Amino acid sequence: MNNPRTSLTASAICVAIVALVSPELVHAHVSEQGLVLLLPTAVYITSGVLAVVLTILLLAFMPVRWTHALFPNANATLDKKQTTDRSTPQTNEAAVESVPSSVSSKTDMSGFNRVEVTLSLLSTIFLFALLWTGLTGSHDPLENPLPLFIWTIWWIGFVVLQGVFGNLWRFVNPWTGLYQVAQGLLPVRRSFHLPDWLGVWPGVIALLLVMTFVLADVAPDAPERLSRIVALYWLFTLIGLLVFGEQWLRRCECFSMLLSRYAQLSVVGKRVGSLRVGFPGWPAFVTRATTISAAVFILVLLGSGSFDGLNETFSWLAFIGVNPLEFPGRSAIIDKTVLGLLAANALLIIVYAACVWAGTHWANQQAGTGTSVSFHSAFCQLAISMLPIAFVYHFAHFLTAFMVNAQYAVAAASDPFDSGADLLNLGTFYVTTGFMNSHHSVEAIWLTQAAAVVVGHVLSVILAHAIALDLFGSARRAIISQAPLAAFMVFYTFIGLWLLAAPRGA
Repeated sequence: MNNPRTSLTASAICVAIVALVSPELVHAHVSEQGLVLLLPTAVYITSGVLAVVLTILLLAFMPVRWTHALFPNANATLDKKQTTDRSTPQTNEAAVESVPSSVSSKTDMSGFNRVEVTLSLLSTIFLFALLWTGLTGSHDPLENPLPLFIWTIWWIGFVVLQGVFGNLWRFVNPWTGLYQVAQGLLPVRRSFHLPDWLGVWPGVIALLLVMTFVLADVAPDAPERLSRIVALYWLFTLIGLLVFGEQWLRRCECFSMLLSRYAQLSVVGKRVGSLRVGFPGWPAFVTRATTISAAVFILVLLGSGSFDGLNETFSWLAFIGVNPLEFPGRSAIIDKTVLGLLAANALLIIVYAACVWAGTHWANQQAGTGTSVSFHSAFCQLAISMLPIAFVYHFAHFLTAFMVNAQYAVAAASDPFDSGADLLNLGTFYVTTGFMNSHHSVEAIWLTQAAAVVVGHVLSVILAHAIALDLFGSARRAIISQAPLAAFMVFYTFIGLWLLAAPRGA
């Protein structure tokens, strides 16, 4: 912030809530984070919040047919029978549970499936090569290709591409190729069935464990340590896939679940067997969650990511009694980090549930002789509107880390085993952080991050409004139902922009 006192005052007021509510995604060796953003961020934050407020007001007066034009499948999304309370997974959960199309009941590998299987097998070989460099290469995370590829190229770069261009994961999933080959070779192809009552809770737990490792582990990017953990996770997932079939990826493997959800924010999606292009997020609107576990997965995705952003700030460190200028190391705050992560997700779910309950209750009071909408249905289906916020926070939070660490990744690719090789013929190569030294370049980066956050919130507001229209059947009831959730999104816009501008020291 421009004024340090203003920043401290805002921190003091918000820290009790922010410490537990803020969301943003994590997983990387973040370079160049110990800085204070000396820009007039108060102006930008105010502008961003006003943009979201104006979007909400515009939607309140916009003709319903315009919203249906953005999401033309409004009347063909969910069978009305699926809007009643249920606890078992439905077919419309393909979003969270969606799996690469190469994993199907077909055992042949002809046509497009063969391409997917081949690319998946090549991806597996590439992963093994990375694991080998993790075990035998440099011990420096900024010189070894494994942590740089996992946390920078894949976790930051690939995840963003997935959200922009659709389901690319189906081509490079490192398990589906072997699974297809095994399906073709095994004389009897039989999988155990995961019980319906289990929902996607295994995936929720897996995501929390991954985020705990990323945020609380003493060295999540140590090459040898990361190599062993990734290898064990790969083997565990392959066994689960062979035993339980493709449902394992849909309900237990958190990365396939996460990437499938983000792919639904693209303008490109598959509908009735063919590719369609439409308004950003239309695939998410068509295929939304219908169980509590699926909705909670999306909320945990948002809550964990936001806590990652908060976890690095001076305000959080002060809240847990740590001097940011004398940071004692991750090992000294493991318990506080884990508790903070769990509390952030719990509080986010509670606040979201309260907003949905209040909106649904008020809208049902206006139903008259019409059909009331259950809290269960509203909680599950509106959760998808939180997805764009989680995605844009992921992009904004990791943008500067990617700009720096991608350079390290190029250098590491040129000399993967730290032997002095120069496979890419880079010559003398220097990693630069010069873009952090210029006022104009820093301002451009901040504006890119802030714009992404605002656009993501605007998309979330539009998506929530479209879902509410579909649920409640009338514009009046939809607007009433959205009032609490809209207020929550406005507040979250402020929190997200504040997190980007807040000084960081961890």
